[in-house]
Amino acid sequence: LNYILSANHGKRIAVIENEFGEVGIDDSLVKHKFKENEEIFEMNNGCICCTVRSDLIRILTNLLKYKSKFDYILIESTGLADPAPIAQTFFVNPQIGWKFRLDAIVTIVDCKHIIQHLDEIKPEGVENESIEQIAFADIILL
Repeated sequence: LNYILSANHGKRIAVIENEFGEVGIDDSLVKHKFKENEEIFEMNNGCICCTVRSDLIRILTNLLKYKSKFDYILIESTGLADPAPIAQTFFVNPQIGWKFRLDAIVTIVDCKHIIQHLDEIKPEGVENESIEQIAFADIILL
């Protein structure tokens, strides 16, 4: 994320950073990369894969006002997110699906700890996010 925000790669990328708590950890990493006149839309204390997916739709809709200012949107959803509902937003919601295209789902895997997460027993009806993230990934970074 820091590379995308700071490198001179010639791409204009809007970043949607989802924080899973009242106070954003990555927030300070992101904010210092922006100029004062740039817009920051925050999503704190939520999960864009479930309870506040309407926030994702709201932010994407707001970004349409600035579509001439970016080429891509990167959604950083936290390691706790199930990617299926996020991806579904682009296919099920016509307002979003007609304006945006989902290019890829990228998952970062912590090689040292992945086995314990894959073997983790979840209560009935609760998905193992690690399995879901790997299954949905178009690209896996180890």
